Amino acid sequence: MRQDLAAHIARNSQPIAEVLGVEFGKVTDVLEIGSGSGQHATLFATAFPQLQWQTSDLDENHSAINAWIAREQLPNVLPPLSLDVMTAKLPANSYDAVFSANTAHIMPIAAVEQMFAVVSTVLRAGGVFFLYGPFRQDLEFNAESNARFHETLQARDRGMGIRDLEKLEGFATVLALDRLRCYAMPANNLSLLWLKRDGSVV
Repeated sequence: MRQDLAAHIARNSQPIAEVLGVEFGKVTDVLEIGSGSGQHATLFATAFPQLQWQTSDLDENHSAINAWIAREQLPNVLPPLSLDVMTAKLPANSYDAVFSANTAHIMPIAAVEQMFAVVSTVLRAGGVFFLYGPFRQDLEFNAESNARFHETLQARDRGMGIRDLEKLEGFATVLALDRLRCYAMPANNLSLLWLKRDGSVV
């Protein structure tokens, strides 16, 4: 395990890479929403050199992303786009896949809904949306640790919180995104995948 990675990245990168190895086999162009430190981007771009990985985040996170990109010197990782999902205007049908990790519980729920709208716009027909993090199903947490984490998030900001799968499915369905698969991951997290339907962008 690399000692230079953030602890959560060190824990989850290999399990996520295993899912990407299955699900991104036909993918070439990836948009990452919420690149954070840029560590996921460089790790997965190393593991999958056929991918062109477009990082993005709010402007205040760009220096960290750019520093990690400069350190790793990978030809298939692009400098971050300035992206706030609430105001994003990106070209339609421009990516084969969208990747986002540990974002849905940090964003307000309105921003989560808008993230799905951005995904539906930028994905080509047959493209895949990969979303990683903790989630709740049937209003139940899958572990006591996630229930405590939810309480911690809510205490920090009432707009944060672990999201219900049923709510996300509602967002996805009206935006031409069909659930593809769900993978159980370490630390009681999930990897969720949706497929963009054939047809016009919603």
